[in-house]
Amino acid sequence: MIEKPRVVLVTGASSGIGHATAERFAAAGWRVAATMRDPTRAPVFAATPGRIDTFALDVTRPESIAAAITAVERDLGPIDVLVNNAGYGTVGPFESVEPAEVQRQFATNVFGLMDVTRAVLPGMRARQKGLIVNVASVGGRITFPYYSLYHATKWAVEGFSESLRFELRPLGIGVKIVEPGPIRTEFYGRSETRPPSAQLGEYENHFKRVYARMQRAGRRAPGPGIVAEAIYAAATDGSARIRYSPNATMLLALRRIFGDRLFTRGVRRALGVGKR
Repeated sequence: MIEKPRVVLVTGASSGIGHATAERFAAAGWRVAATMRDPTRAPVFAATPGRIDTFALDVTRPESIAAAITAVERDLGPIDVLVNNAGYGTVGPFESVEPAEVQRQFATNVFGLMDVTRAVLPGMRARQKGLIVNVASVGGRITFPYYSLYHATKWAVEGFSESLRFELRPLGIGVKIVEPGPIRTEFYGRSETRPPSAQLGEYENHFKRVYARMQRAGRRAPGPGIVAEAIYAAATDGSARIRYSPNATMLLALRRIFGDRLFTRGVRRALGVGKR
């Protein structure tokens, strides 16, 4: 009997890490549900034809999530692996960010991830197997200036994932976390929001210096393929490992070794900001 290909659902697959992840799984023979808010604007996937199907899924709308899960299970079969990748970054001084944007940042990066996870759990629980891979960030373990809201969401994803793992393991369901460092994607452009200069006030000069350094780091960063490889490894290596840090191992080690005071000093020096 021919074994049926395994099924992976990837959120935020229209570009960057999600797009590369969909192609990585498809190249390995998986059936891929590449989800995005508007499939009519789906990118071209280079993978084997028939391996990737696109579905509409807006993680901030529960009815969209429910419809997408139903469609994927009907068209492709039970979901073996969920990759929660959809997200974006709000950048800028916390004081200058409107409350509505704070809500939107958490609605996408945290509540949306939770809602998609909740939607796939009944099927995984019924089969007593499945895996959830949550794409967090090195920014869920360490912080940089003017990314306070983005960091808050990624720290939340880390804590949620680690605790959820205890709950789901007895049911045969795994949870893993992938923590990329800077990656050359649209995170540093279209997938990033920041307040207009008029709202920056006394923060403006300091913010612009830091932001310019972070943008340069993003342009020099590796492409999303290394994160896709880490996600695929997390989904297939069969290990009990929980965290995968494809290009942030050294940074996380320095944070652990140096402690708060020295690491904070190093961040200030690296960003060229020092004291205001």
